[in-house]
Amino acid sequence: MISIAPHLWFDKQAREAAEFYVSVFGLDSRVTSVTPIEGTPSGDAELVTFTLLGQNFLAISAGPIFTFNPSLSIMVNFDPSRTGDARQLLDEAWEKLSQGGTPLMPLDRYPFSERYGWIQDRYGLSWQLILTNPAGQPRPWIVPTLLFVGEQCGRAEEAGAFYRSVFGNAEPGMIARYGANQPPDRQGTVMFSDFRLENLWLAAMDSARTHGFTFNEAVSLVVSCETQQQIDGYWEKLSARPEAEQCGWLKDKFGVSWQIVPSAMGRLMGGTGEQRKRVTQAFLKMKKFDIATLERAYRGD
Repeated sequence: MISIAPHLWFDKQAREAAEFYVSVFGLDSRVTSVTPIEGTPSGDAELVTFTLLGQNFLAISAGPIFTFNPSLSIMVNFDPSRTGDARQLLDEAWEKLSQGGTPLMPLDRYPFSERYGWIQDRYGLSWQLILTNPAGQPRPWIVPTLLFVGEQCGRAEEAGAFYRSVFGNAEPGMIARYGANQPPDRQGTVMFSDFRLENLWLAAMDSARTHGFTFNEAVSLVVSCETQQQIDGYWEKLSARPEAEQCGWLKDKFGVSWQIVPSAMGRLMGGTGEQRKRVTQAFLKMKKFDIATLERAYRGD
């Protein structure tokens, strides 16, 4: 079974941030594991897995290499049809994220929502909190959202179609386009769209406004694969920048970062300290992961 989850890159604060996010959202949220990783190019690192509102996340403390920006934010849908206190929960989450955070769009009423706000938290990660229309289609709690800006502006629709072609279990959602009187955005480009890839819903938007950022590795999407054939297939379809290939990481033609990993990685990294060290040294030499080689390293063959 293929699964996809967001991965967050921190300097040293992955565990602290995960615990903070769990405290912000509460419902079906918990830290599930903390795994030390020794001898990486960044020194000793720490891998953290956690769940927010039922959505799995991964995070790593691996040095000040990548910095969060709003090109990949986390949208949280507070749906009154799912929970009667949706507005209160949204306001409480906003208040917590505001502690040391910076609003990008103030929490307010907008044409598309009775209550919405976009905020960068104390760690720099961007969140969009929205009160959804209870009369509309049910929306998942968590939707990672891609913002196509600069040279990538105007490609949100293309990206959604491409990603759905890569993953066999996928479906389109809604799409809303900019009109003729919404400069600087070009008529027909994507104001908002969403789509499902395997277990994960994603959203994509175009913005022609001037932004000083673009996609980077601070937020990536981890694809967990059962077989080497699956790893090979996704790697071939997604990787577009050979210079970015390292330790299971790749960049696609839009600049979005992905990690294509074996679903057994949790087991392989969850062994003894010596087993974990051998597996780490094995994957540090790889671009695309090779499951058989990782298994041999785990066994000490």
